[in-house]
Amino acid sequence: MNDSPDQSGENLLFLTDEQLRKGIEAMFFAYRGFTADPDRILEQHSYGRAHHRALHFIHRNPGTTVNNLLTILGVTKQSLNRVLRRLIDDGLVTSRVGRKDRRERNLFLTDRGLALEAQLSEAQRKRMRAAYRAAGPEAVAGFRAVLEEMMDPDMRRQFRALRGETE
Repeated sequence: MNDSPDQSGENLLFLTDEQLRKGIEAMFFAYRGFTADPDRILEQHSYGRAHHRALHFIHRNPGTTVNNLLTILGVTKQSLNRVLRRLIDDGLVTSRVGRKDRRERNLFLTDRGLALEAQLSEAQRKRMRAAYRAAGPEAVAGFRAVLEEMMDPDMRRQFRALRGETE
């Protein structure tokens, strides 16, 4: 790893526009890499990234409501309904009437949904695991801190709540 001032963290308080541009570009390319493997898998099923995100968060929180998923994903109800309808029609997600509130719909992955979600997640875990190992624990902690600081406060609260953390 290069220990030049802009990479060692010495000048973090005085980042130039050029250093910020490099960071922005690195995020764009990293995101392309992070989504490339799942995109190839999704393409085989004629799904997109919205389907992947829905599968991920339903898996992460079985029984989540449609309204909770809307909040997490930050999409319109119409957009989410289109995605959910397809996942339900294809047998990847089930929607059950809520036990506490019969107006709510609780979402669960089926066995087929679990299998696809596992395939998508494993592709991303493999890439992240390799990157984390190469970068080292201090870089990983710094990376996570930067990502959290980039979140709007409400998103950060949501993110931490998903992880079971309190502020």
